Amino acid sequence: MILVDSSVWIDYFNGTVTPQTEKLDSLLGTEPLAIGDLILTEVLQGFTTEKAFNTALALLTSFTIVELGGRHIAVQAAKNFRLLRGAGVTVRKTIDSIIATWCMENGIELLHSDRDFDPFVKHLGLRVVV
Repeated sequence: MILVDSSVWIDYFNGTVTPQTEKLDSLLGTEPLAIGDLILTEVLQGFTTEKAFNTALALLTSFTIVELGGRHIAVQAAKNFRLLRGAGVTVRKTIDSIIATWCMENGIELLHSDRDFDPFVKHLGLRVVV
């Protein structure tokens, strides 16, 4: 299973062609994909019309939806944040720390196009789809 980050979904829905949206396109229907509850919120809140919102909602909820939070992930994400800060890296968004931590704790690869995940790859072993 692969968790797809909002950075990829937003580009995908906007019709932006990137290596990550091309990869997503190739994975659709061939690989089990998941979307996190917080990622679902990030993506859906960007739609300006009801029709686009409902179309995206129908597509996104056809995938496995996982709950990214909880006590264990919250504590581990804070630990990971602190480890990175100790390595001189500032994590800009708490949600990215939660997403990366959930993936690492569950052995799931992440498809993303957000440089904020790079320190998790470099220092903590986050596995990403390339």
